Amino acid sequence: MPIMAVGFSHLRRSSQKRENVTRRSKERLPTVSIVVPVKNEERVIGRLLEALYQLDYPLQKREIIIVEDGSTDKTMQKCKEYVGRFSSRIELLHKPVSNGKPSALNYAIKHVKGEIVALFDADNVPEPDALIKAAEYFEDPSVTALQGTTCSLNADENMLTKFVSYEEAVRFEVYVRGKDALSLFVPLTGSCCFIRRSILEEVGGWDEDALSEDVEMSVRLTERGYYIKYAPDLRSWQENPASLTQLMRQRMRWLRGCMEIALKYGKLVTKLERRNIDAELTLAGPYMFAACFLGYLMTVYTFLVPIQPDPVSIIMAQVMSLLTIVLLLIVGVALIYVTKPRRMTNLLWLPFIYAYWSLQTFMALYALVQIVLKRPKRWVKTVKTGTVANCAWNERA
Repeated sequence: MPIMAVGFSHLRRSSQKRENVTRRSKERLPTVSIVVPVKNEERVIGRLLEALYQLDYPLQKREIIIVEDGSTDKTMQKCKEYVGRFSSRIELLHKPVSNGKPSALNYAIKHVKGEIVALFDADNVPEPDALIKAAEYFEDPSVTALQGTTCSLNADENMLTKFVSYEEAVRFEVYVRGKDALSLFVPLTGSCCFIRRSILEEVGGWDEDALSEDVEMSVRLTERGYYIKYAPDLRSWQENPASLTQLMRQRMRWLRGCMEIALKYGKLVTKLERRNIDAELTLAGPYMFAACFLGYLMTVYTFLVPIQPDPVSIIMAQVMSLLTIVLLLIVGVALIYVTKPRRMTNLLWLPFIYAYWSLQTFMALYALVQIVLKRPKRWVKTVKTGTVANCAWNERA
């Protein structure tokens, strides 16, 4: 709640003023290696490569490295077409054995030459000034890594994508913004993120055993005392899952990944530094979700089997209900501000947000059971269709 409140305060102030950005001369800009891992992305890869080539950044200061990770569709053929068009700026690497995204990223790192490594998923469309803005943030030597904002390309495809677009907007614009303002743990999301190559080599690349390799990298950087910055004005557009099945598969992989990372880096709490403690508390979130699901089951049980609650239980239930209402109110106000123009009707999404929180408790418990039973890990890829359905994107285009 404090993080959300601070994030909303900063969001409100940022909407009332325009940020002044000083642009460096082309000679002083850092070199950037853009890494794109792809597998079965024939519907979206062309759109991304066109956007990357159109970036407002000197050609001699950037390179694009595509890691084709054992596709079975026409992804490889499409990549070769773009390599033929922009051969001096695109390098295509073929990885015949697919071992997941972290493995593909590590395969690419051996070939990068830039001072900054930029990561974009195949369904992304970065805004033209993305690299210029990233370079501005990296002028601060304390910034080790940078996370930009991802916006929905298909928010208007159906009710689910609209809901997810609002959820993501609140998460970035309020929650992550609040963490950044308080100098807390800012997690990388695996796309529209940037890391100094020297630091990436120092930490040994990505953990290929992690289901949430982006969060694991974030925690490893934090453990070593490195600073991850959030860049609210650096934007890239991407697809949201358009079906409940795809959404649940994606989120359960994220939840299990975070749970496993929380166990792996539990020693962070022994270092009394607020960024370390916040990282471990953030990772412990899925465990709290799982506990909340048990709370729902207990509530249902009390309806079926009447019991006499003790005074302590009643007070705890009332306090938790009050805190939930306050948090929903903060989210509701944030929903009004994350859209332009502001819309009071966004408050109507609050019941769906609460329902989604409840669904997350089930997904978290399921992920926890998988860990306890030591079920095999599977890096499940989220299917992308190439759909563009967003009024804000159309107006921008």
